Amino acid sequence: MRPRPADLETIRAALQPHGLFLRGFVNFAEGEAAPHLAGGGSARSVALIGNIGSSLWPAFSRWRDIEPGGGGSDPLDTWSKAVIRPIAAVADATAWFPSDPPWQPFQQWAMRAEGLKASPLGILIHPVYGLWHGYRGALGFEEPIVDEPAAHSAHPCDNCPDRPCLTTCPASAVRPDIFDVPACRSHLRTPQGQGGCMIGGCLARAACPVGSDVRYNAAQLRFHMAALSL
Repeated sequence: MRPRPADLETIRAALQPHGLFLRGFVNFAEGEAAPHLAGGGSARSVALIGNIGSSLWPAFSRWRDIEPGGGGSDPLDTWSKAVIRPIAAVADATAWFPSDPPWQPFQQWAMRAEGLKASPLGILIHPVYGLWHGYRGALGFEEPIVDEPAAHSAHPCDNCPDRPCLTTCPASAVRPDIFDVPACRSHLRTPQGQGGCMIGGCLARAACPVGSDVRYNAAQLRFHMAALSL
């Protein structure tokens, strides 16, 4: 099946109640390394699925309320699969998820599909959504996708003279050339970290001015911080 604009609109409509979006597309050239489809052969295209801000939070929260044990140890991954796999089946596509092997290069796909680059925190920064977005899965097809290519913008960090993310981190873990993960985690274990970033979300991330209008809500921030293995 060759995914055409009409097919993609059907997928968009199926994702919409769950607060998920088709975020971008990658078409693989003949002979280019590409992931294997469940039915055999290599994918010719990939459609990325993700959230914008807290768009998924209402649907995810409702699902957790009725799931035994709140959805298990990795509820967001479990919910993403419960939502995306049926859509993939209807679309005759193979579904992949960032949490599952074989590990697919989601960040590379996103950089290619939307022209994104990494921020000093290591998170891909979007020119509109900033650091407040994510990728929950991807659909692979046996034919190229026919759709308008995404417009690529300049890297937001290149046009940010103050770079407040570099000066706001209480652990000085965010630097121009590296994100010091051990320093970050050590701080989060302290009383200051437990009462600061662990409750309200990463202070350096919140300091970024890009996409501040779609910043994750308080409940989602606490959820992601609590999911860290400290």
